[in-house]
Amino acid sequence: MSIPLVNLKRQYAEIQEPVRRAIDRVLDNQAFIQGPVVAEFTEAYRVALGARHVIGCSNGTAAIEIALRAYGIGAGDEVITVSHTFFATVEAILNVNAVPVYVDVDPDTYNLNPAMLEAAITPRTRAVIPVHLYGMPCDMDAIRSIAARHSLVVIEDAAQAHLAKYKGRIVGSDSDVATFSFYPGKNLGAYGDSGAIVCRDDALAERMKRLCDHGRSGKYTHDMVGSNHRMDALQAAVLTTKLPYLERWNDRRKEVAKRYQAALEPRGFRSQSAPEGGESSYHLFVVQVANRDETLARLNGNGIGAGIHYPVPVHRQKAVESLVPASLDLPVTDALARRIISLPICGSISDDEVDQVCKFFLSVAKPPND
Repeated sequence: MSIPLVNLKRQYAEIQEPVRRAIDRVLDNQAFIQGPVVAEFTEAYRVALGARHVIGCSNGTAAIEIALRAYGIGAGDEVITVSHTFFATVEAILNVNAVPVYVDVDPDTYNLNPAMLEAAITPRTRAVIPVHLYGMPCDMDAIRSIAARHSLVVIEDAAQAHLAKYKGRIVGSDSDVATFSFYPGKNLGAYGDSGAIVCRDDALAERMKRLCDHGRSGKYTHDMVGSNHRMDALQAAVLTTKLPYLERWNDRRKEVAKRYQAALEPRGFRSQSAPEGGESSYHLFVVQVANRDETLARLNGNGIGAGIHYPVPVHRQKAVESLVPASLDLPVTDALARRIISLPICGSISDDEVDQVCKFFLSVAKPPND
């Protein structure tokens, strides 16, 4: 048995010829950084999202960092986010010398719990970064309402939420700012690192474009200090080629998630729930297991590419331990880190493979008692 977490080889077999043609076009034109191919992708992605502006950049981490810098968020400013996320969310906050403030996640959605948000706000709070984890949208109405009352910037980390929907609108389409990653394993993945920032304010978009490209106002003129976070054309070519397939691949992920839920929920296993109006893109299908480590070892040992996203919460990482208040208590985050396991899901997994995963999973996994 060999069932990878994400079957990129099978995906490539489906799109091999158009991808190679797109890459050859870049090689023929010799425009490798920014340029017309990048512009073609950012416009196509803007249309797909229904957004006003899309700025291509080097990766999803840079996207968050650039967004923070564009708002002038820096030393001494507090940014509220979650610890149940990939380290990059908090890394970007630290890279602009701001202070991450953690709130716990909701036990059903696994996303930022709006009920915990207001108590974390102080006079130094400038922004909140909700993470649409595993492709599941956060409860954005509640988060935006609280943020508006306190004049806070909302930057949505949508790295895993390509074409996810919240109350009928695609995530990013009506966001002040949302950031995306196109890491190869994402629903829309490049063949290397790449990312994008989405926003609706014209002046902010222009500022972010410049911050990604050395602060340029012209080829050799710079009116601000920026960074080198430009998108390269080879990645843009791959992404443009893949984009027309994304909706169909996402639909398949949703079918797979329903198949998992139908097999596992009657046996007492809980997966991520949607907030009202939320529709996940199912970047990952995550389920809670009482004997997680044993289950993972047995699955992996039998060729099933299950994983853990994420086994160590950010607030318990050595890199940031000196910055975490001793009083911080995130019981839901800590419980999830002990229990969660990600089962294989992608746009090209077969029903037979899903059924094999379920059969083996149910032979070893035990549901949580609470």
